[in-house]
Amino acid sequence: MRVLVVEDAQRLADAIARGLRAEGMAVDVAYDGTSGHEKATFTRYDVVVLDRDLPGMHGDDLLAELVSGGGLTRVLMLTASGGIEDRVDGLSLGADDYLSKPFAFPELVARVRALGRRATPATPPVLRIADVEIDPAKRTVTRAGRAVELTRKEFGVLEVLVSAGGSVVSSEDLLERVWDENADPFTTTVRVTVMTLRRKLGEPGVIDTVVGAGYRVTPTPSTPVETSAPAPAETGA
Repeated sequence: MRVLVVEDAQRLADAIARGLRAEGMAVDVAYDGTSGHEKATFTRYDVVVLDRDLPGMHGDDLLAELVSGGGLTRVLMLTASGGIEDRVDGLSLGADDYLSKPFAFPELVARVRALGRRATPATPPVLRIADVEIDPAKRTVTRAGRAVELTRKEFGVLEVLVSAGGSVVSSEDLLERVWDENADPFTTTVRVTVMTLRRKLGEPGVIDTVVGAGYRVTPTPSTPVETSAPAPAETGA
């Protein structure tokens, strides 16, 4: 899940970003409304955690831009203005959820995850491909009942590929969905991550490489195909 945190209190913004990254999310940060607008214009985010009283572009104006864009991005307004009228105003402007400060971080995580599920096509709570089972809420993966220990990035790549339902996902898309804006677009990190993910999942493989396009998962695990010389053609007497 890709998240943008737009918050002018830098220490709070950085703390939120660290916490969400620890939950396996790819998080970018903007400390004012103007830079938040720029980031949201060029990157598709699943969720934007948006402070209302921002320098530069006001949070209400940024919210209006996000809503008018007609995309799937969901917005969680996070502000010290916690009165009923303020909440009603935020929701009336198009926010999908509203959380007042101070807040409990586990509640923030739960709300961001809930919004993230609404930002993408509906998927079951537990994802399966062949004998591999992924539980995004518990952040667990099993294969044939055996627990598979994955890093946050490996888990993110597998979750994106399985959620794609067999469609090809490019390296660029994986880099955008799983990493953040600090990732080097020319790095081999995606290829290396897929390689280690395959090794941990074991055989037979469930992730195929589509040359020149990216990666996809297949319902039927791939197995090595043996080839042999064609049998001699029968000839008439």
